Amino acid sequence: MKNNIIDKAEKSIAATYKRPPIVIERGKGCVVWDTEGKSYIDFVAGVAVCSLGHAHPGVIKALCAQADLLFHVSNLYYTIPQVELAAWLVENSFADRVFFCNSGAEANEAAIKLARKYFNEKGRYRIISMERSFHGRTMATLSATGQDKIKKGYDPVLEGFDFVPFNDVKALADKIGPSTCAVIIEPVQGEGGVRTPDPDYLEKVRKLCDKAGALLIFDEIQTGIGRTGRLFAYQHSGVEPDIMTLAKALGNGLPIGAMLAKENIASAFGHGSHATTFGGTPVITAAALQVLKIISEEKIVDNCRDTGAYFMERLIWLKSRHTSVKDVRGIGLLIGMELDIEGEPLVNKCLEKGFLVNCIQGNILRFVPPLIICRKEIDSLVVCLDEIL
Repeated sequence: MKNNIIDKAEKSIAATYKRPPIVIERGKGCVVWDTEGKSYIDFVAGVAVCSLGHAHPGVIKALCAQADLLFHVSNLYYTIPQVELAAWLVENSFADRVFFCNSGAEANEAAIKLARKYFNEKGRYRIISMERSFHGRTMATLSATGQDKIKKGYDPVLEGFDFVPFNDVKALADKIGPSTCAVIIEPVQGEGGVRTPDPDYLEKVRKLCDKAGALLIFDEIQTGIGRTGRLFAYQHSGVEPDIMTLAKALGNGLPIGAMLAKENIASAFGHGSHATTFGGTPVITAAALQVLKIISEEKIVDNCRDTGAYFMERLIWLKSRHTSVKDVRGIGLLIGMELDIEGEPLVNKCLEKGFLVNCIQGNILRFVPPLIICRKEIDSLVVCLDEIL
């Protein structure tokens, strides 16, 4: 069966992904199984998506109940799940308004459009982003991404984006000016190598934006919905953005994105100024609302914080044993282990031993497991890594 599926995929699916020769068939909790019956403990979680693990019964129940009522009617009409989800996000964040879409890239597209629309009559349109950042693969979001490899082959990218080093206040102060409409930043850089800022960095960024009269956009596609040990990563610093983007864990595997903004800024979007056919459709928003309720009511964020600290301790122990481990960094259950060797061979060996892990930037193992991961599962991975190294 496996070979037939892979052969069919190679003949019919666009060759944009490099995949290992396994076919994942089902999952439960933090474990997935392939078509051969082999199990894997999942430390990728669909790339920081399945925070409640696979096949969570509460999410399935909400999904099926709504599917039995109403699938889709478009955004020409009010629907209950969309309204309830928006109200929950507003009540539990800095924001006053929510725009729903289908992915993180779309959420960042909406944020970029809103920032430019807000300043349209003033002629301010430039957006400052960070080197090594990642904001998506549409033309606008790859233009806002600070990695040349993402942009390669797509010239000319969209004009109006400037770049400064992450965690460098002076560089930002020198770059921000009267033509700047916004600064877009990930509170923790994920795809860029799991890079955390200095404790006062985001506060200083906020002050620079205020002084320049520019908007501050937090891309929380990867860090949001509990991943860092708080519901939103900005809550660690106490610095509120003007606009925030969410996706990934919001739907626990279902396609949804959201752009959140303060009232005075969101009002720049009038009727017809931005839209989407599928964004906020009833089935998806019903499931997303249940995801948020489970995360908040079952203390999932507390588990993330505690097990994340334990995971860091165990990886630091690993670093003390192996000179090939250069650094361990992260927050909550967004953790990177930087190596002085190529990471892909380790990923493949972990796969052979029953673990799904991810390599970014060529030599950094990124661990973003479900937030329900337990210490026993972490210990088993650490033993595996110790043996491989």
